[in-house]
Amino acid sequence: MFEKILVANRGEIALRVIRAAREMGIQSVAVHSTADADAMHVRMADESVCIGPPASTDSYLSIPAIIAACEVTGAQAIHPGYGFLSENANFVQIVEDHDLTFIGPTAEHIRIMGDKITAKDTMKKLGVPCVPGSDGGVPNLQEAKRLGAEMGYPVIVKATAGGGGRGMKVAGSAEEMESAFLTARAEGKSNFGNDEVYIEKYLTTPRHIEIQVFGDGKGNAVHLGERDCSLQRRHQKVFEEAPGPCISPEERAAIGKVCADAVARINYIGAGTIEFLYENGEFYFIEMNTRLQVEHPVTEAIFGVDLVREQIRVAEGLPMSFTQDDLEINGHAIEVRITAEKLPEFAPRPGRITQFHAPGGLGVRMDSALYDGYSIPPYYDSLIAKLIVHGRDRASALSRLNRALGELIVDGIDTTVPLFHALLQEPDIHSGEYNIHWLEKWLETNLQG
Repeated sequence: MFEKILVANRGEIALRVIRAAREMGIQSVAVHSTADADAMHVRMADESVCIGPPASTDSYLSIPAIIAACEVTGAQAIHPGYGFLSENANFVQIVEDHDLTFIGPTAEHIRIMGDKITAKDTMKKLGVPCVPGSDGGVPNLQEAKRLGAEMGYPVIVKATAGGGGRGMKVAGSAEEMESAFLTARAEGKSNFGNDEVYIEKYLTTPRHIEIQVFGDGKGNAVHLGERDCSLQRRHQKVFEEAPGPCISPEERAAIGKVCADAVARINYIGAGTIEFLYENGEFYFIEMNTRLQVEHPVTEAIFGVDLVREQIRVAEGLPMSFTQDDLEINGHAIEVRITAEKLPEFAPRPGRITQFHAPGGLGVRMDSALYDGYSIPPYYDSLIAKLIVHGRDRASALSRLNRALGELIVDGIDTTVPLFHALLQEPDIHSGEYNIHWLEKWLETNLQG
C-alpha cells in the first residue's frame, strides 16, 4: 500500500486525486508554481512543494522539479491527473527509473496511443473499427490530393501528434486541399514539434462517443459504457453525458466488449478512453486517451465507482474491485464545463472571485478549486469548475442541471454559465438530437459579438 502520493497537477483534478487518497488513508503531496501558492489543492494536501515560477514549462511540466519533490517528501507514487505530463511517455520512463510508481499506463502504451497513426494501426489489428483513411503519414501535397480524390471529399487532414483541435483541417474539395494540408502541417510543427499528417474521410453528421475502459495490467479489462461528448466548440468538449442518448443497449454491449477485449490483449493498466465518431449506426475509432478524462465523473455517477481509487489500487498491484458483471448503469448523468471566459467571444477572463457558492442537493456534484477571494491566475487553462448532475433518467438530469445552474454563484469574473442556461432552452438539447457540428452552428446564430 502506498503511504504517500504526489499529485503532479493543479486545480480541480488535483483536488479530486487528493480526496481519493485521503479516503484510502494515503497522504498526499501537492506541487505548485509560485502563482498557485494560495490554490485550494495546496491547502487541502498533507504537504506541498513549490516547483517553480508561473509558466507551466518551468513548473508543472518540469520533470526534474517533480522528481525532486518526490525525493524530498518521500512520495512513492505520482498521479498525473490529466493534461500536463499525464500522457508523456518520457516522463513515465523517468518516474520508473527513479524507483517510483506512475499511477497510469505504461510508457509503451502511452507512446503507442500518443501517435495517431500508430494508434490507428494498433486498433485495427485489435479489431476496433476505424475511420477510412491513409495507411500512415502523408508525405506531400500530391499524395494528399490523390487520397482526397480516392476517398471522396470532404476529408480531414490531421497532425499525427495533434490534440485539442490543433493540427486538424477540413478540405471540402481538391481546391481546398493545399491550404488544409499546409496549415495542418504547420500547426503540428509549431504546437507539437512534429509536422507529419495523415488523412481521414470526414464524416458530415457524426456524434462523438467515447468508451471508458479500465485494465489491471494483467490481461483483465472492463468497459464502463459510453459518454456522449458531441457538444463541442472548436473541438473542445463543453457538455458531456452518460449514457449516450442515441446508443442502444445492444450497441453499448457490442462496442464495449470490442474495446475491453482490445485493451486486455495488450495488458493495459488503469483508466483509458477510446474515442469514436458515430454515424448511421457505425463506430469509427479516432484516438485513445491514456489517462483519466475531464468528464470521468459522469461515468462514476451512473456506475457508482471511484475511478481514481481504482487507478491507485491497480498501480499498487491489487485487482480491480469490480468485474464486468458488476457494472450496471443507474440513471443518467450530465457534466458541463464552466470556464472563466467572456461570451460571446470566449475570451479568457482570469481575476478575483468575490463570491462563490456551489450548488448542492440530491444528485449534484461540483468539482472546483474556487473559493471566496481566490484569484484565478492567467497562466493556465480557463476551466474553473465542472458541474455534474445525476438523475433517474435524462429528463430528470436535465431538470436537475437547470436547477443547479440557478443556484451557482461565481461573482467577480465572467464565466460561461449563461451559455448553459441558453442551451437548456433548446428543444434539440432536450431531445438529444445533435451532432459534433450542432453547437458551432448554434453559436453562430445565437451568440454573435
